[in-house]
Amino acid sequence: MKNGVLVALTGMVLSILGCHQIDSNKGNKFVADPASYVNTFIGTGGHGHTFPGATTPNGMVQLSPDTRYDGWDSCGGYHYTDSTIIGFSHTHLSGTGIADYGDVLFMPFSGDIQLDRGADDDPDSGFRSRFSHEKEASQPGYYQVQLLDDDINAELTASTRVGFHKYTFKDATDQKLMIDLTHVLQERFNKNEINEIKVINDTEITGYKLTNGWAKEQHIYFHAKFNKPFTIKIYDNGTLVEGSEKKSQLIKAVLEFEPNNEPLLAKVGISAVDYEGAKMNLETEVPHWDFEKVKNQAYEAWNQALKKIEISSKSEDQKAIFYTALYHTGISPNIFNDVDGRFRRIDMEIGQLPEGENTYTVFSLWDTFRAFHPLLTITDPDLDNEFVKTLLRKYDEGGMLPKWELAANYTGTMIGYHAIPVIVDAYFKGIRNFDVEKAYEAMKVSSKFDTTKVYVHNRNILFKMSALAKKYNEELGFVPADKDNEAVAKALEYAYNDWCIAQMAKDLGKEEDYEVYMERAGRYAKYFDKETKFMRGVLSDGSWRTPFDPRASSHRKDDYCEGNAWQWTWFVPHDVDGLVGLMGGKEEFSVKLNQFFTMDSEITGEDTSNDISGFVGQYAHGNEPGHHITHMFNYVGQPWKTQELVDTVLQTLYFNDPNGLAGNEDCGAMSAWYILNAIGIYSFCPGDPQYSIGRPLFDEVIFNLKDGKNFRLKTINNSTENKYVQSVLLNGKALESPFISHENIIKGGDMEIVMGPEPNKNFGAR
Repeated sequence: MKNGVLVALTGMVLSILGCHQIDSNKGNKFVADPASYVNTFIGTGGHGHTFPGATTPNGMVQLSPDTRYDGWDSCGGYHYTDSTIIGFSHTHLSGTGIADYGDVLFMPFSGDIQLDRGADDDPDSGFRSRFSHEKEASQPGYYQVQLLDDDINAELTASTRVGFHKYTFKDATDQKLMIDLTHVLQERFNKNEINEIKVINDTEITGYKLTNGWAKEQHIYFHAKFNKPFTIKIYDNGTLVEGSEKKSQLIKAVLEFEPNNEPLLAKVGISAVDYEGAKMNLETEVPHWDFEKVKNQAYEAWNQALKKIEISSKSEDQKAIFYTALYHTGISPNIFNDVDGRFRRIDMEIGQLPEGENTYTVFSLWDTFRAFHPLLTITDPDLDNEFVKTLLRKYDEGGMLPKWELAANYTGTMIGYHAIPVIVDAYFKGIRNFDVEKAYEAMKVSSKFDTTKVYVHNRNILFKMSALAKKYNEELGFVPADKDNEAVAKALEYAYNDWCIAQMAKDLGKEEDYEVYMERAGRYAKYFDKETKFMRGVLSDGSWRTPFDPRASSHRKDDYCEGNAWQWTWFVPHDVDGLVGLMGGKEEFSVKLNQFFTMDSEITGEDTSNDISGFVGQYAHGNEPGHHITHMFNYVGQPWKTQELVDTVLQTLYFNDPNGLAGNEDCGAMSAWYILNAIGIYSFCPGDPQYSIGRPLFDEVIFNLKDGKNFRLKTINNSTENKYVQSVLLNGKALESPFISHENIIKGGDMEIVMGPEPNKNFGAR
């Protein structure tokens, strides 16, 4: 689908349904109704892995259609190329590279009972239904689709912990609903351990699901209320069972409702704690039957969240891309406690929060430390502080800072220990309403190899949480490539993480620790081959791994992680000057960096990583490890090249289209890069409280900051052709370098960037 077509189509459908329209302030005006610009279908095509359904900012519920349940592109449950819907489940991950969730599937239908979901190429073989994008619409907090097989109009909305369904049947005399607890996303890896259904009365039903998937022990309870009486049939592995409750592995239930002309309404509260928690969440958040009220509240919650950044642009597509990106950064991490403050801990015990606090789940830290959390330090420092407190809480519960935590499970996914830059970046930006000494202790513990005190569900996860690479890094001073997988990538990330610890140690007066961690921070140099000028695998005997091909990739089975030597050689964000020195100085460094962005994009190898995507030369924007590299020219006195490259990525790799992302959204990481760079800045090295200046897209931007302050960034002579910065004024004073401190932003003020069609090579020269 071409850019703009979807927005026009969606706007038409929303008009028919009475939904909010695209903001009427056109041209150069600030957007008064930013939620109206959100296109929830961006990222649902390609490999974006987003979902279009109903959720609220950081909500526990993500009520969305599932069109597929297996394969890599099932991670969000929905793919824009599909034409059938299996049903609507209450939990989804946004843009991840691994699937989980898809809990408690509801599917309305009429006619004969079919217990199997059927095949996508033969929907008549099961209870799934055909649908058309022409009869589908969404806005933040709301989703609508016409189920064509039985002519049922399905509408979904949500509060924080409650999913609200509205089904309008053409045949009012035949209203049925399938509840499928066996449904999971990417089911070949995600297995049901136990399911349970209990009928409370003729309008209420409750249930429980325990799943072993990416999260090895995931608990979810639900409590559902309906506006009409029902009769129920419960099936265990396809066999009808007697009674009004059943506990087994493969449970489905079919509810048949008393016929009348009113739409069928269903309110579903969920909880990770217990049945009472699910019921309490439902009765507290949605004590009424007013679907429109919940829908409007969800929309307004998103509008308030999106108003933290105001933009002025002549491009309607740019507004849609920007506010959808900001929307994507507001989906997770998800609130994980019930309304009474109870929550499930990492050790699977039930905890109790202090009054007024929340705890969260879904921490994709390998992705989100780079831009997502730095963005929050500007737009919502209190929320970022809550995330830091959650990370420390999980350290108390499980013995280590999380590494891709999901549903109170350590998954150990990805590499490094990137809770550390999140904490350190917050600390150096003045966000310190947490136990600083505990945070420092947790960082030190998490940087070391220790498998004795970590709560995990199996040994495999234990060695993901505390990789052998840490042991070698401590004992040998480097990570041998013949002793652990992805050794170069792990070592480079450890060096950066250790630099973060060193900075906090120094600020806390821990000089001995500072010296230790600064030495560790410099170990990246041990992997640099001065002959090839690449970071390479070093074997136990000190020799280089051979043969060596800097383009080669073998997904998760080589010396790098979802990348190759070309992409990983630049991961030294904490010491660019040191890397420049290793390469022989600024001139040689710049030559190689130019080559990186201008050479062909061929990746070699038999099992290349699908995550390497979105190419500009060998730069792969579709994955996060290289997201800082476009800004490296700012560090060698050639900022106009950073401006060119940022412009290229913004203009060619983000679209107002289902296939509008270059790779997995990764819980807001891909979108956060866009937001910061479209504004004109980037968090090059989290832990260092300054931002690198690039090329702003918008005529004017206002950060609406805490305590009523704002920071305004105005772009003069802004146009597609004028992509080069001529000068920058901060509160009327000229900036001599292409950097701005966090302090200068957060205290409020004005920055003016003058653009032109040709580089100004005097600006930012070093």
